[in-house]
Amino acid sequence: MDVSANNLANMSTAGFKREAPVFREYVENTASAVEPAKKTSFVLDYGAVHDASQGSFEVTQNPLDVMIDGPGYFAVEAPGGGTAYTRAGYLKVNDAGDLVTAGGQKILGEGGKPISVPPEEAGNLSIGGDGTVSGKSGPLGRIAVTVFGDEGSVDPRGDGLYSGQAGTELPADKTKIKSGGIEGSNVNPIVETTDMVEILRAYQMSQQLSNSMSDLRKRAIEQLGKFG
Repeated sequence: MDVSANNLANMSTAGFKREAPVFREYVENTASAVEPAKKTSFVLDYGAVHDASQGSFEVTQNPLDVMIDGPGYFAVEAPGGGTAYTRAGYLKVNDAGDLVTAGGQKILGEGGKPISVPPEEAGNLSIGGDGTVSGKSGPLGRIAVTVFGDEGSVDPRGDGLYSGQAGTELPADKTKIKSGGIEGSNVNPIVETTDMVEILRAYQMSQQLSNSMSDLRKRAIEQLGKFG
């Protein structure tokens, strides 16, 4: 329920990837139990995985708004140091002349270096399909797109960014970026609402079953007491 509610809350968040819970069976040997119950099966809350499918292109007409067309993430300087990743393409130039995200994290270019924009170029920027950031005087740098062989290694950090290991920076000829818009969330509100209803009904059924078992035990104890 928490996962579905979080998906719904972020259906308008740029670049957000819906999550799905993962459960696994855990079987424990209980030597002290009677024979039919020697092996007891439990459900293990293993975690959540994100759906890496691409969201729709939402036009903004802002030349600094970009979307990755295909797999991959923008690399940014993470708060507190290190590198983090995002699909949210709202970009701007900060007061220091660095190209940053809407949250203020520096966008990293080729080789993990920030992209600096001279003051006279700030109002005349364009971003090409290969990620090249250009001003009136020419290219100023190229936005790096990092891909991961295993999407399972990319984890939400909880601050709107992702952490990842062993990523590969795409070369210019394999980088596909659209400018003038951002990637919307891939959350389908109808699906999430339906999931929440099903989850609620499942909990209600479990509660009813638990109450029924409790009533059966109570009646059994009452009957045994009469024999005593």
